Amino acid sequence: MSPDSSAQSNTPKVEPEEILDGILDWVEAESPTTDAAAVNKVVDKVQGLYQGLGLAIERTPGRDGFGDIVRARTENASGEKGILVLSHIDTVHPIGVKEGALKIRREGDEVYGPGIYDMKAGAYLPYYAYRHLQRLGRTTKLPVTFLYVSEEEVGSPISQEIIEEEARKAKYVLVTEPARDGGKVVVSRKGVGRFTLKITGRPAHAGAKHEDGRSAISELANQIKAIDAMVDYERGVTTNVGLVSGGTAVNVVARDVVAEIDLRVLTKEDGEEMTARILALEAQNPDVSVEVAGGMNRPPFEATEESLKLFEHARKCAAEVGLALEATTTTGGGSDGNFTAALGVPTLDGLGADGAGAHTLEEKIYFSSLEPRAKMWVRLLETLE
Repeated sequence: MSPDSSAQSNTPKVEPEEILDGILDWVEAESPTTDAAAVNKVVDKVQGLYQGLGLAIERTPGRDGFGDIVRARTENASGEKGILVLSHIDTVHPIGVKEGALKIRREGDEVYGPGIYDMKAGAYLPYYAYRHLQRLGRTTKLPVTFLYVSEEEVGSPISQEIIEEEARKAKYVLVTEPARDGGKVVVSRKGVGRFTLKITGRPAHAGAKHEDGRSAISELANQIKAIDAMVDYERGVTTNVGLVSGGTAVNVVARDVVAEIDLRVLTKEDGEEMTARILALEAQNPDVSVEVAGGMNRPPFEATEESLKLFEHARKCAAEVGLALEATTTTGGGSDGNFTAALGVPTLDGLGADGAGAHTLEEKIYFSSLEPRAKMWVRLLETLE
């Protein structure tokens, strides 16, 4: 055996089984957003792993019932603008689902588990990639900050400020949300608005004094029709009344009802227009009152010339390791990348594992996607400058 081939045989390799073991360790620690203690068990794991690589750790205590936020910085992560790697470790699944409806299991190329696709696999990949660079004795050209937040699934109410703070220090943002539509990365996302609609009517006995009542539920039916009429698929505008609660008994004309409205838009201008329209909703029954509160909670993530250049760089990195990387035209789901893109920082999203079933009881990743994605991450971290 020649010296060259001997040296090559001793070169550390990306090991997909090793990657999966690390991912499953995080998946086993179920972490629904609203359980701060559970989320913090994953934060402990993240902190320990990055400390083991010698990175500087900053852990911000959570508040309002949410878990902690952790930042891990490379030695050169001061002064010069660098790379922000943005991940979340909370999931939508309740504690115990891994023992029941969504058992952690491997079936051929498919690996199932709560939050494995959205997005613990993606959150683990950059850690593994950076560790692999260290094993190879190489490093990044730019400083890197790895940021893990605890409440992305409910809109990042406590971490948005930190995300934007770190994004302002960054030259690039890489978001580890799952790949879409067969492995594609994300270069644009719709903006997200959330609104609460409160209707107050007049209660009455539904049998004896029906004529005296003014039903809040009946008025809600009018409002839902008006909200549904705002949908414009050609413009990429959707509205959805997704949650409704109200009434006290079947034999009472309902006095109160509350509905929650979801809005998705492609552009900032559409967000402003649709927000104004929703906030201007008025009761059709003059004896009933309607109040609307809310607004945009994630701005649109619009593709820019600079972000598309970042995608082209990622595509070349992927091609070097045999991965044909494509981009989605857009996606309706929001992410923390919406915040960073809105600040004008080139942002590339959907860099996590390929899979399917986000937020469902069939959530899974494809094992075959782990090795090429990890290799792409190695090249991205190493070559961005």
